[in-house]
Order: sequence, then C-alpha cells, then structure tokens
Amino acid sequence: MSNEKHDQTETRSSKLKLGLRTRISLFFAVGGLLVSIGLSGATLVLTRQQLIDSRETAASAFASTNATRLSNQLTPDSSVEDLPSIVDSMTKIEGSQRLIRIGTHWLPSQELDRDDIPENILERVTELKAGQLRAEINGKTRLVLGIPLQVFDAAYFAIVDLTDLEETLDDLSIILFGAGTGVTSLAALLGWWISRRTLRPLRNVREAAEAIAGGRLDTRLIRQSDPDLDRLSESFNEMARALEERIHRDARFASEVSHELRSPLTTLKASVGVLESRKNELSKRSQTALDLLSRDLERFNRLVSELLEISGYDAGAASLELEEVNVAQFIQAATRNDTSISYMLPARADSLVINVDKRRLARALSNLIDNAHRYGNGPTVIEVSTNENSIEIAVEDAGPGISTEERKIIFDRFSRGSSSGQRGDDGGTGLGLSLVQEDVRLHGGKVWVENLKATESETGSRFVIELPTTKEEL
Repeated sequence: MSNEKHDQTETRSSKLKLGLRTRISLFFAVGGLLVSIGLSGATLVLTRQQLIDSRETAASAFASTNATRLSNQLTPDSSVEDLPSIVDSMTKIEGSQRLIRIGTHWLPSQELDRDDIPENILERVTELKAGQLRAEINGKTRLVLGIPLQVFDAAYFAIVDLTDLEETLDDLSIILFGAGTGVTSLAALLGWWISRRTLRPLRNVREAAEAIAGGRLDTRLIRQSDPDLDRLSESFNEMARALEERIHRDARFASEVSHELRSPLTTLKASVGVLESRKNELSKRSQTALDLLSRDLERFNRLVSELLEISGYDAGAASLELEEVNVAQFIQAATRNDTSISYMLPARADSLVINVDKRRLARALSNLIDNAHRYGNGPTVIEVSTNENSIEIAVEDAGPGISTEERKIIFDRFSRGSSSGQRGDDGGTGLGLSLVQEDVRLHGGKVWVENLKATESETGSRFVIELPTTKEEL
C-alpha cells in the first residue's frame, strides 16, 4: 500500500509539474510584470509628487499675494464688515476658498467656516507662523494655507480643492495598470515565442526518438546552425546508428539461426512422418514418446517460423500488401469454423471497407482467437465498432481475466503471463501476441487488452485491435 501511495503521489506531482516552455513563458511574464510594476510605481510616485508640488507652489504664491493685498488694504479701524469689498479685489483661482480673521471675528467662505480649518494650522498661525497642510475636509482632499497678519491681529486662510488632482492621478493609475497588463501579456508572448525557437532542437530530438522507438531506425537529426547543437545531433545520430546496427545484427543472427534450423527440421518432420505411418507397429510406450515428439516438433517448427517473421520486423524488411477488405465478411470467413463465437457488428457493416494486408490481419485475428482458446476458456464475442478515423475489432473470452501487472508485459516476446515458465501441453510459443502487436503497428494501429466485467459475476478479457481507416494513415 505504501508503494502504491508513493507511486500515486509521484504521478500527481508529475502532472502538476510545469513544462519547460511553460516555465520560460511564465518567467518572461513575471519579469514583464515586475518591470511594469516598477516603472508604473515610479511613474505614479514621481508624477504625483510633481503635480502636488506644482499645485502647492501655485497655491502658496496665490495665498501670499492675497495676504499681502489684504494687509495693504487693512487699517487699524477695519472690521469684518469692511472685508467683502477688499475680498472682491483679491486674486481668485478655480477650486479655492478663503477665510479671514480679524481679531476674534471671522469672514467665512460659501462652504467653509472656522471649524473646518485643522487645529494644527490654527495653532501655527496663532504662533504668528505661516503654515500649510493637506487634509480631508467635508470628504474632499484640500490644501490649507494659513498666513498671519501680525500688524492687524488678523490672518488669511486659503483652502484649495485637490479633488481634480486626485482624479487625474486615479486616471493615470488606470492607464498605467492597463499598460502593465499589456506589457505582461507581450512579455508572456515573447517568452512563448523564444521558448518555442529555443526548444525546437529538443522537440526534433524527441520526435526522432519517438520515430526510432516506433521502428524507423534510419531516423537521423539534421545539422543545426549552432556548434553546441551540432555536437548534440552528432551524438544522437551516432547512438541511433549504433542501435540500428545492433538491432540489425541481432535480427540477422536470429534469421540465420532460424534458416539453419529449417533443414534439420525438415529432416526431423520427414523422419517423424515415417514413424507415424508405422505407429501401430510400435509399443504403447513408444507411441506415447512419438506423440510427444510430434507435438514438440510441431511447436518447434511454428517457433522457427515466427522467429523468422519477427526477425523481418527487426530488420525493417516487413512491408504491407494492401487491398480493400470488407471487415464483416472477412471476420466471419476467418472464424467460420468456431461456432462458439457471436458477432456484434455496427450498422451498415456490409459497406464497411478498409485497406489492410489480409494475411497479416488474418494472422493477428487467428492469434487472438488461439490465445482465447488456450488461456481464456474460449472466445465468446467478436465486436466491431467504428470511430471517426479508426475501426476497432475486439475479441472477448470467458477466462479469469488478466491482472494489471500482466497487461503491461503480455505483448512482450516469450511472455506467457502467469503460465510463464510452465509450458505444459498448451503448445504456445510465447510469440503470438508479439506478432499481433507488430502486425497492427505496421498498419499504423495499436492493440491493447482490458478486463471484461459486464456484471458482478462475469469475468473475462477483451483484446482490442484499432486500425486507421484512411489510406494516408496506413
């Protein structure tokens, strides 16, 4: 259980792990985002400071001018009633208001009065010092300036509305956010493009490796325009060349051994044939020995034939002789001697035609049925179904089913599942399912096995052959 949990954890972590191209694109996107944040933040801070400094300088000059004009027009006998005529001659700027104090009396503005002025400014002016402060007054950000008029026990206060400045900075923030989003997206696209170009050689290596694994042993990488990549291509090609030579050498060895065995096998079969013709003259013990010899000789002869076929695949000499085949008629003709099989065919099965090598497809189907007889208590159903670009032929049996571990190796050469190492009297060679896989792969298809459990009490195996239905895929 602990091993299974560990495998499941590794599987989940591998699924969650990002690919190299995704990581490069993400790196560029994060880099673009950080640059955007840095530039936007610096721009916003500097612009804000510059706009506020400019507004404060202008407001300070405006307040000083009006305070000087007020001081010049006041007299020791001036009172609050005299201020409106003086105020009319003062400089006005949009969004500004003024409050004036003479002694203990105040001249308020249209919206503000003495209670709206921050205490800090009042205290500073009381100390006969000018001051300014940004404060929130009546829900708006305002700049408050206070200038004492020492000669007349008076003070001038200017309140400048900064709402328009805040709105401008908010608009600038939105613009910078949009620009940052655009820069981040462009950085991600740039990272994707660069990663695509950078990883193209690795993609070529992957495709070449997949081609070699699929049997195209003559696959090679072309030279690149980069010295480092050229060394990679040369090393890969040298490895592929050595692998091809090794496989061809092994295939030739198996083929030569099989051919050399042909001659003594022919002699042995002829000798056994002579003995079988006079079998009645032999003792019962000798007849039993002759039966064993005949059965093993037949198995040996089939093994040699299958080894020759396998060596042809390994040497790359196997080819297809394609012709049009009506699938339903072909299957029924190939299994007409087995009355235990029922058929599940799609609608319009009579018009279902594909291009295949009849000999190889017949052998694949025969091997699956033979396998069902030997190990699956006999075949029960052959089902044909179609997809958009493929056709599936499934052979079901009534056996005990196949474990997950055995399904991984059941198509390996000389693999005989749970009966491995126990030859018994089944007469199998261990190459039948391997030949099925090779024949189907040569057609551009695939074959797999799954357990059949339609009900709680029913068990069995289901071998599925999938073949492409277009000539280009064949």
